Amino acid sequence: MILIAGPCVIESRENVFKIAKELNEFAQDCTIDFYFKASFDKANRTSIDSFRGPGLQEGLKILQEVKDEFGYKILTDIHESNQASVVSEVADVLQIPAFLCRQTDLLVAAAKTPSIVNIKKGQFLAPGAMEHSVKKVLKTRGFDGEVSYEVSKKYGVWLTERGSSFGYGNLVVDMRSLKIMRDFAPTIFDATHSVQMPASGGSSSGGDSSFVAPLARAAAAVGVDGFFFETHFNPKIALSDGANMIKIEELKTLVEEIKAISMIESSLY
Repeated sequence: MILIAGPCVIESRENVFKIAKELNEFAQDCTIDFYFKASFDKANRTSIDSFRGPGLQEGLKILQEVKDEFGYKILTDIHESNQASVVSEVADVLQIPAFLCRQTDLLVAAAKTPSIVNIKKGQFLAPGAMEHSVKKVLKTRGFDGEVSYEVSKKYGVWLTERGSSFGYGNLVVDMRSLKIMRDFAPTIFDATHSVQMPASGGSSSGGDSSFVAPLARAAAAVGVDGFFFETHFNPKIALSDGANMIKIEELKTLVEEIKAISMIESSLY
C-alpha cells in the first residue's frame, strides 16, 4: 500500500522535522510504500495574504534534509514547467495540482524527469477524462499505445482522487471514480483534501476532518493503490488546510484500519 503523508506546507524546518520524525513508523513498515509530502509553495491559496511556504530554493533544501535524515522518499507539487527539472532532483514524485491537471506544458515537463508523476484529478472533471492527462505523460515518455493500469504503473504515472465540486464551497466523493481511474492508472485516494470546503472561510478554505476516516475506509473497501493524508501535530495551528488535516495520532490508528480493510478487499479478487 502506498502511503503519502505530511504537512500541507513547509511551515518551518523545525515543524517539518517534528512531523517527519513522528511518521517514521510508516517508513519502517514493510507493508507500506511511504512518501513524505510537504509543499514548498502553495501557489493557489485563496488570499494573496495567505501563507505560501518558504519558496523553491529553501523548500527543496529542507526536503533534502528530511530525505537525508530519515531516508524517506519525497513527494511535492509543482506549479510551473520550469520547476520540474530542479524539483525532481529531490522529489521522487512530482505532483500535479488538481487545478492544473490539464496543463499540457506542465505535464510534459514533469514527464521529462525521472520522477513518478502523480496527477490529481481536477474537481471539475469526470474521472474518465483523466485518461487524456495520463496519455500526455505516457506519450512524452515514449509510449503511444492503449492506456492501461499496467502501462501507467510501468511508466510511473499515478492519479489521485480529491473530490468533485458540488455547488459552491463544497466537494463530494463519487467512489465510482476510483474504479474508473484505476482501470487505466494506479489510483490514490486523497482523504484530507476530499473533505475540504474551497474558499468557504472567506479568505481561506474550510473543511470537516470528521469525514476523513469514514471516506478513507470506504475507499479502502472499493480498492485503491494508496492513500494521501495531510497531517500535523496540531492542525488547529497549521498555516494551511488545518480544517481538513488530521492529527498524527489519529492517522496512525486510521492506517491500521484501512490496511485491514484493504486486505479483505484484495482477498475477494
